[in-house]
Amino acid sequence: MSTLSVSNITDGTDTVETGYVVNGSAKAWVNMNGTGTIAIRDSLNVASLTDNGTGDYQINISSAMSSSNYYVGESGALNTTTEIRHYDTLTRTTTAVQIQCRDNNGNNFYDTAYAGVSIHGDLA
Repeated sequence: MSTLSVSNITDGTDTVETGYVVNGSAKAWVNMNGTGTIAIRDSLNVASLTDNGTGDYQINISSAMSSSNYYVGESGALNTTTEIRHYDTLTRTTTAVQIQCRDNNGNNFYDTAYAGVSIHGDLA
């Protein structure tokens, strides 16, 4: 494998230090359908999903994170007009994260038709 070592990256109009790109990029993300037979619409570094029950999912990471202290960002919607605003990030390991989707009051679990999860941190 070749290594490219540069201090800046440019698209011709903007220049960014490579540290921002390497450190600020999501190391894994998924756009998923959490209803019926759950499915990955698109992803990076996500091997599969596990359906643990209504509104309870596990995202299985392909290339492990260096620790379980990574950041998890989530967003989702029950359908095309109703957002799911309350997410709980539960169990985290270097190769998986569990999330639960609840309604706006945080009381009821819901399968979410549109969910996005991003993981930021260092790869192992």
